Amino acid sequence: MRKIVVIGTGTMAAGIAAGFIAEQYSVVILGRSIEKANSCLTKGLALSQGNGSTEMHHQTGLIDTWNAWDNCVWVIETVTENLTIKQAIFKSLDQRVPSHIPIGSNSSGFPISKIAEGLPTAARMMGAHYFMPADIVPLVEIVLGEKTDPSLAEQVCTLYKSIHKKPVLVKRDIPGFLANRIQHALMREALALVDAGIATPDDIDDAVRYSFGFRYAAVGPMTQKEISGWDGMANAAKEIYPSLSNIDAIPPSLAKLMAEGKTGIKAGEGFRKWSPEESKATNAQYTRRLKAAFDVLQME
Repeated sequence: MRKIVVIGTGTMAAGIAAGFIAEQYSVVILGRSIEKANSCLTKGLALSQGNGSTEMHHQTGLIDTWNAWDNCVWVIETVTENLTIKQAIFKSLDQRVPSHIPIGSNSSGFPISKIAEGLPTAARMMGAHYFMPADIVPLVEIVLGEKTDPSLAEQVCTLYKSIHKKPVLVKRDIPGFLANRIQHALMREALALVDAGIATPDDIDDAVRYSFGFRYAAVGPMTQKEISGWDGMANAAKEIYPSLSNIDAIPPSLAKLMAEGKTGIKAGEGFRKWSPEESKATNAQYTRRLKAAFDVLQME
């Protein structure tokens, strides 16, 4: 069987593994301990919901010692967001993994050019940015570093298409890549509106979900404007653009929440308080809605 090696044992690693397990790939989970790697593989198998290959086809191992690269077609790193740790892992992989096997990083913040800086085989290294939950959200951003071979990146895009993911090729290694840049532009304006007392967080959620967010499940923003006409958008932009937020730091309302440790559901409070029961129900509802949205996206 073709083999995928996932480096890391967290939530993202389990979700990434699940996507390949469900499509008949043999998956290897590598961690700092066999116990954590085994636990991650168990979660990945559960997320695959019994689809794909059986547990017998999968393995676990240690990051620093694994060397069974036969039949491996893709290596993806998912460890904690620490540049020094990622650079050390990639330096080791550069020396141990046969040079024809592409290697990716799921980093959401560090450019692959920095992670792979100075490595002899940097041409086969690229960003491979998933979005949580990785087993449900279809998008994977394949990001070209300064030395990445575009033909290898295209090869990885083809691999992801074969497991029913939606890869996009980001041709330059810029901060935030593609989706997060667009998402942060929206969040900057949304937070500025809250900070100015113009709307509540709940009303902003409703404004997005039931207007353009609703449409984006059907087509993306560029195609939607092709449908409605760029002239209307261009005329509105003349009035709206000058008044949009252009702050380069988080607004005071969010800074205050961060200082108080109010980081959202995981802390029990963000812009609002969350009881354990509400947290559980909201997370469950979120997952159900994501799966329903995925079904809509399959209506090609």
